[in-house]
Amino acid sequence: MKATGIVRRIDDLGRVVIPKEIRRTMRIREGDSLEIYTDKDGEVIFKKYSPMGELNSFAAQLCETLAKTTGASCAVCDRDTVIAAAGDCRREVYEKRISEELEALMEARQLYSRRQGTSDVTLVEGTGPVVEVAAPILAEGDVSGCVVFLAGEGSEPMGDTEHKLAQTVAGFLGRQMEG
Repeated sequence: MKATGIVRRIDDLGRVVIPKEIRRTMRIREGDSLEIYTDKDGEVIFKKYSPMGELNSFAAQLCETLAKTTGASCAVCDRDTVIAAAGDCRREVYEKRISEELEALMEARQLYSRRQGTSDVTLVEGTGPVVEVAAPILAEGDVSGCVVFLAGEGSEPMGDTEHKLAQTVAGFLGRQMEG
C-alpha cells in the first residue's frame, strides 16, 4: 500500500472526501460504488467495486469460445480493466487498465467498428492491440463494460458476423448483471 500524505477528517455524518487527484488517477466517478475492506491492523481500504468482476469466469469462457469460433483475439472489459481475454494477446492485456480512448467508446454507448483513415484505438493504456470491434455492455441503463474483438497483424477488417457476436455477448452479459 502506498501512502499519499493526504489527510482528511470525517464529518459529523461519517463522510470523508476522496481528493480529486486520487479520484482522477483511480478513475473514480460520481456514482461509482466502492467496496470497504478492513484488516486486523486497523486499516480501512476502499476498492472500486466492479459488478462485472462477479462474471469473470463466465466472461473468460465466453472469450475462449469467441476466439475459437472466429479465430480472432477478444476481451471483455469492465469500466477500468480487462477482466477476461482469449487469443494471441491474452497475456499482453489481461488485468491491464483500459485506454482512455476505449473508455470514451464505451461512454458513447454505440457499437464501434474500426475504419480506414481513422486513428487506432488501443485496448490498454500505452501501446498494445488495436480494437477492431467494441460493443458496450449495458445493465439497467448504465455502461458496465464492453466486449472487444482485436485486430490481428495484417488481418482483414471484420464483418457483420463479429459485429453481431460482440453485440449478442454484450447484451447477454448485461442481462446477466441485471438478474
